[in-house]
Amino acid sequence: MSCRRFVLLAGLLAFGLRAQTVVLGPGSPELHVAGLGWFSEDAPALRRLPTRLKGGLPTAVWGLAQHPSGGRFRFRTDSTKLTLVATNSDTSTMHHMTTVGQSGFDLYVDGRYRNSAWPDREGLIRREWNLGKERRMREVLVYLPLYKGVALGRISLDEGAKVEAPSPFALPKPVVFYGSSITQGGCAENPGLSYPAIVCRSLDLDFINLGFSGAGLGEQPVADALAELDPAAYVLDFWANPSPEIFEEALPRVVDTLRRRHPTVPILVVGPFWFPAEDGSPEAHEVNERKRATARGLVQARRKAGDRRISFVDGREMIPQERSSGLVDGVHPNSLGFHYCAEGLEPHLRGVLRLPKPGRTRSR
Repeated sequence: MSCRRFVLLAGLLAFGLRAQTVVLGPGSPELHVAGLGWFSEDAPALRRLPTRLKGGLPTAVWGLAQHPSGGRFRFRTDSTKLTLVATNSDTSTMHHMTTVGQSGFDLYVDGRYRNSAWPDREGLIRREWNLGKERRMREVLVYLPLYKGVALGRISLDEGAKVEAPSPFALPKPVVFYGSSITQGGCAENPGLSYPAIVCRSLDLDFINLGFSGAGLGEQPVADALAELDPAAYVLDFWANPSPEIFEEALPRVVDTLRRRHPTVPILVVGPFWFPAEDGSPEAHEVNERKRATARGLVQARRKAGDRRISFVDGREMIPQERSSGLVDGVHPNSLGFHYCAEGLEPHLRGVLRLPKPGRTRSR
């Protein structure tokens, strides 16, 4: 190659490099992944439990762990635009939940909801968002899908955009939620509208969502996984899936497992909220009353024995009888119902974490 042609080619390559946008991939250090407690083990896979636990977990739990509910991308940037490209291998839909909530992404900018993205018929998600007109640093938060596995292709920003670490949370450790489909986010319209997401935005807290739809039964391998984490608090909200007999057996087992590893971490034990079926069925009311008695009784006994860091939350403070219209099918909350849930849980969580009354809501 002649010297002239070499210089020309080098110039073109240099120009091309200068013209490139800033691209963040699933393994980019600038892209902070929140809400996936074991992400560093299996990165860049976006799942809620690590592969090393697969063999000991119930099959249903492992399958649902591929849904990254509560997972978030966080960073600060002065880019004016953001393009998201991702793929979703499962394009099926449920009748009582939106495609956005199941398979989509939510964008928050400086603490406020901006827009969403969802897959096409082939499972491709591609969306360009305007972050703002002028180049200045903004907090960017992207919620991952609640009910479908997803793979991030890239997040593209302006040419030469700055990317920095996100602002810290009010506490350095996350709140860990364990429960059923209600905890996982069924049936919020948007990924950012599960009740763990709403209440933790209000209190500026990180969180990990370990709700497993139809499979929140308190099995020992799942309790062991919960105990591996290092949280600010646990919220045990798995009353919906087990029978009263199984709940009575599983709840103390889960609490015992957590207490062996975390003797002083606050634990909130949540009882059933109000099911409309309780109005017309004495049997349905009796089932939930037995679960309420189990949760309340366990907490009272533990506190009497000296554990002052465990508390009971009556789910009827989250969705009482007069707010049952916040359910989409008589069981699962819609987005309004999840606001009710967050509103009822917030004072309890704020109290056990000794947080001041929240100011302006920030999105995390």
